[in-house]
Amino acid sequence: MEPDIFPPLGILAELTHRCPLQCGYCSNPLELLKANRELETQTWLDAFEQAADMGVLQVHLSGGEPTLRKDLEEIIGCLSSQGVYTNLITAAVSLSDARLATFKEAGLDHIQISFQGARPETTEKIGHYRNAHQKKVEVAKAARKLGLPVTINAPIHRLNISEVPEFVQLALDLDAERLEIANVQYYGWAELNKAALLPHRTDVDRQVEYVTAIREQLTGILNIDFVPPDYYADYPKPCMGGWAKDAFVITPGGMMLPCHAAQSIKSLTFTSIKDMPLREIWETSKAFNAYRGTDWMNDRCRSCERRDIDFGGCRCQAMALTGDATETDPACIKSPFHEKMAELTFTDHVQRRVIGTADI
Repeated sequence: MEPDIFPPLGILAELTHRCPLQCGYCSNPLELLKANRELETQTWLDAFEQAADMGVLQVHLSGGEPTLRKDLEEIIGCLSSQGVYTNLITAAVSLSDARLATFKEAGLDHIQISFQGARPETTEKIGHYRNAHQKKVEVAKAARKLGLPVTINAPIHRLNISEVPEFVQLALDLDAERLEIANVQYYGWAELNKAALLPHRTDVDRQVEYVTAIREQLTGILNIDFVPPDYYADYPKPCMGGWAKDAFVITPGGMMLPCHAAQSIKSLTFTSIKDMPLREIWETSKAFNAYRGTDWMNDRCRSCERRDIDFGGCRCQAMALTGDATETDPACIKSPFHEKMAELTFTDHVQRRVIGTADI
């Protein structure tokens, strides 16, 4: 039975791979696209007009560092004129108050600022950028003065996991609407640097207990999103809300993907938005239909009560750890490859507790 194909609701638009920071956990591919291969302005504008016609409601403008695009005001203006909600995901170190004001004038709806640490020395050590922390704080304050909602994004790993309570206080001090405590997922650069980044299990348990308690305490004051680490999970995350279910990614060069790491599945061929309309790629592409719905699932996933909760987990992680993208994500306790996750943590086997969606 063919899966139902609904209109997409969101896009992650990776406008560039260029970035002034050098974070060791970066989700960009190891082979970064050079500036002269990025999509031209008009191609992005055409794509966003198509997206609005398809019913897309929000676009997350990301990178790399999207503010390095000189046409960002024009891109925001195009989306705003189409009634599409825009969220700028930025490191903020190269963003002036004046340019932020032009983004607001163009129609920007929200800004999401990444902090590498809750302390200045941690931010600068991880991002390799002098005075980065103070610059981020200044941009967050400027955004609030302009009336823009602010999200603080805190990518968590071994080097900053002890600072989680300080991240919460930072978000409160900056009058942020939302704090995303996102444990690093080990793909791309994070996979390459995993030995230095992967936190110890005891630190993860302590983090989960703290976040669970503080989320309840700050209900109605600060929204806290928590992304637990796959390596210590008993159930996988619902990656992208399900493969090609309601969102997609466009890379700086124009490749349209069901998720940011999809190109790691070498058996799939992806299509550029320069070669085919977005709607046609979304509805008819073999790559987008490969793991859409449930017919592709093995019997283990198809018969599971969590089938419509986590959709079998991450196809890219299944491919990386089992060699088969149709396998159950090894993050799942029901996977015959689940022990591979424990092996990858480099920790002793200890009594495990569930860290899954039900716990957070």
